[in-house]
Amino acid sequence: MRDGPDISRIGALIGDPARANILAALMDGRALTATELSEIAGVAAQTASTHLAKLEDGGLIRPERQGRHKYFTLAGPDVGQLIESLMDFAAERGHLRHRPGPKDEAMRKARICYDHLAGDLGVRMFDSLVSRGHLNFDGGAIGLTCDGEGFLTGAGIDLAALRKSRRPLCRRCLDWSERRDHLAGSLGAALFAMIIDKGWARRDAASRAIAFTPPGETAFRKLFPHDAKRPG
Repeated sequence: MRDGPDISRIGALIGDPARANILAALMDGRALTATELSEIAGVAAQTASTHLAKLEDGGLIRPERQGRHKYFTLAGPDVGQLIESLMDFAAERGHLRHRPGPKDEAMRKARICYDHLAGDLGVRMFDSLVSRGHLNFDGGAIGLTCDGEGFLTGAGIDLAALRKSRRPLCRRCLDWSERRDHLAGSLGAALFAMIIDKGWARRDAASRAIAFTPPGETAFRKLFPHDAKRPG
């Protein structure tokens, strides 16, 4: 490719197994140390430092210092969306690294995708918002309707604050396990934060899985009923 963006560099960065493991580990939005990431990647600390430097130079991760400690996070939600899309592409073509197990089932039901809800319940939330007329489609983009503004304001979402952000309010993110869209953007992040703040679900410390409590899942399904097919 002589002209346009150079995708080969990004592909090479993500294509290394150790670096792919590092990026996947950061998909839950948490900041992790080089030591933690070296253990996850299965490489020595010095090797992990080299990988981290390459990922940082490529614009995929960024360092954050707190006192004497240095942490790493994904560079932004667009990186999370890129990794999730690649996971979908790999899963669709059967490129899986392990057989499904209990943890895999939990991840498929509900997980964090950088800072928003993914998995079966994430797709359910997106489909509910669309089928009830709270989100509409304009070509490939999605937007919030007047009814949607009223619904979300009533649910406690501060839309005025979200619109002050440079980040898109609504964004579609292809779900690797469901092969359908879930909601990203600042609205997706705010809805996920609401779910956690209400105590409906908690994050799994060892994975990206999100565990809903029985009452929390009941409340979630009541707020986001899904009894109609998504248009299109």
